[in-house]
Amino acid sequence: MKLRLFPQEPIGLNLLSQMAHQIALGTGTFSEILGAPASEHSRLVEDMHDHEAKSAELHFALLTHMRTSFLNPLPREDMYALSRYLNEAMGKLDAAADLVLLYKLERPPKRAAEQLEIISRQAELTVDAMRQLNNLDDLEDYWIEVLRLTKRAERTHRVWVADMLKDMKSAQYARNRDVADQLVEVTKDMRRIATQVGSIIVKES
Repeated sequence: MKLRLFPQEPIGLNLLSQMAHQIALGTGTFSEILGAPASEHSRLVEDMHDHEAKSAELHFALLTHMRTSFLNPLPREDMYALSRYLNEAMGKLDAAADLVLLYKLERPPKRAAEQLEIISRQAELTVDAMRQLNNLDDLEDYWIEVLRLTKRAERTHRVWVADMLKDMKSAQYARNRDVADQLVEVTKDMRRIATQVGSIIVKES
């Protein structure tokens, strides 16, 4: 069955897609942080704060749009949930970068790069998915792939924690564990977005 919602006002979907794009940009900035000397961290974290601020701006723009628009391509509660999860994911990515700066982590573990790769892929898939929410064909593949990526991220997190327990002293472990926990929470927020999309697919089928 071909699934189609009412696409009269795609502005909300464009805003959601832009929010996902901020997460993709944020992963790029975080990757720069991992490869940069500590002297560059402050500047790059400010760039991350800019991504977070833009995400919040888009979130509030979407809320305003939903309040003032008569027709929306999705039920308001679904659009709000998607926007909130996207904004929370960006906030946690920003927090992880902030912790690298505050804790003066000069060489974050390589597992951080693996998590960023997963988040980046989740974000890329989500950018496209948000644009297609008024035509739900093929979005089931998006839902399943993001869930698969989140399982991979959780496995990476467990291995990362085990490695840190083995190789680090307690204070160093605590600082790096905070960053690891923030990054895996980003992947879980991306899973929440995909699960919300799955719920929309089921309701509209």
